[in-house]
Amino acid sequence: MDGKHMQIGEVAARTELSLRTIRHYEETGLVVPSARSQGGFRLYTEADVARLMVIRRMKPLGFTLDQMRDLLDATDRLDAGADLDADDREALLERVRTYQQAAAEQVDKLRVQLSRAGDFEATLRSRLTHTATSAPVQT
Repeated sequence: MDGKHMQIGEVAARTELSLRTIRHYEETGLVVPSARSQGGFRLYTEADVARLMVIRRMKPLGFTLDQMRDLLDATDRLDAGADLDADDREALLERVRTYQQAAAEQVDKLRVQLSRAGDFEATLRSRLTHTATSAPVQT
């Protein structure tokens, strides 16, 4: 191997995704290995890893597989860009803006949830500290 390709195990370690998840994303068409080894093993490039990272970041924000596919299609077309007219380019940019706005809204909601979870944890910690210091001494 020339060092430009990685097998699925290395990709899984780098993306913190399971082999099963990566294979599922392949089955659904979200990411396709760039090549196969002579033995038939999936081989991935840095671009494939970057694509998987986009998917990994979208998942906890509640995006569906179809939404992931739509965003990736828009960004792929923008990246290819050579044959886009101004209207097509603007329409693709608007699709990306829509996903960016949806992601920002989800991040705000998650910040509120995280703050509430932190408050709850602090309340429990305080309760444990108070209870431990006021416990009756056993004789």
